[in-house]
Amino acid sequence: MSETWIILGATSSMARAFIRDLAQQGARLLLAGRDMADLGALAQDCRLRGAAAAEAIAFDARKPKGFGAIIDRVAQFDGTLNAAVFVGSMPDQAEIDADPGLIDGTITDSFTGPARFLQMLAPVMEARGKGVIVGVGSVAGDRGRIGNYVYGAAKAGFATYLSGLRNRMGRKGVHVMTVKPGPVDTAMTWGLGRMPFMTDPETVSRDILKGVRKRRNVVYTAGIWRIVMAVIRSIPEPIFKKLSV
Repeated sequence: MSETWIILGATSSMARAFIRDLAQQGARLLLAGRDMADLGALAQDCRLRGAAAAEAIAFDARKPKGFGAIIDRVAQFDGTLNAAVFVGSMPDQAEIDADPGLIDGTITDSFTGPARFLQMLAPVMEARGKGVIVGVGSVAGDRGRIGNYVYGAAKAGFATYLSGLRNRMGRKGVHVMTVKPGPVDTAMTWGLGRMPFMTDPETVSRDILKGVRKRRNVVYTAGIWRIVMAVIRSIPEPIFKKLSV
């Protein structure tokens, strides 16, 4: 595989599963995140699994001054360049209600930080005329719900951004895919109990890879969430605002 993948938020559970699959396919990997020790260990594991190369690089969605160094490093790789964004944070809505200051970080982590990075990366990929961008959002962005409407708003914004980026980049041979997971058994959902149609990181990775192969525009994972969210979006607002969903 003569492909390079830049993975933002590489230490998240979903990203790790995706990275393992890419490593086994022989991809070159640039693993970006905040915990450099963890990223270094992950890079070593990737090399043992068959990655052509794997290295760690610092990325913090709240520190855009560091984005340029990553773009410069990515541009040094030859061949096809791909990117996957797994960055995000989801404080409990009750915590945000008590401290509205948490909104800024949630929006930056889940939308504006990744969008700013992709906006800087776009010209590099356009110049090559090929590649894939995978943006991981959430079904929470499909409609504002009482339990997580700030996080949902951030992911809705990111999904809209990816839609526009897809329109732009598709004209240059670069495919942009939006991924909308339902509840996934990760650290973000620990303590919330087992939820309906909960899936696991390995399933999310398989669905992403399948979507990339088929050049899907939007992928729900697990697939049943496409139906569930279509139903939720169809509920009239006077009724919906009385529901606890």
